[in-house]
Amino acid sequence: MVAQTITIKNEQGLHMRPAGVLSKAAAKYPCDVKLISGDKEVNAKSIMLIIGACLKCGMDVTVQCDGDQEEDALKEIITLFEDGFGE
Repeated sequence: MVAQTITIKNEQGLHMRPAGVLSKAAAKYPCDVKLISGDKEVNAKSIMLIIGACLKCGMDVTVQCDGDQEEDALKEIITLFEDGFGE
């Protein structure tokens, strides 16, 4: 298992578009990918769960990957967060 904590940069938080980009990227990998913030823990492969978590700008989120290709998944997802999901 690998994990890294990052702060959400997007002004609107993880709304529909960035949540879609994130879930699509996570779904490419066979490992489990979770987003953890406070007491919330969601499957990053589900756009609806990401949106339902109400992750806002400035919140710290831990990306946790466990399984095959976990390091590749973590690297790609952290890059997406750092780039603001292209917004």
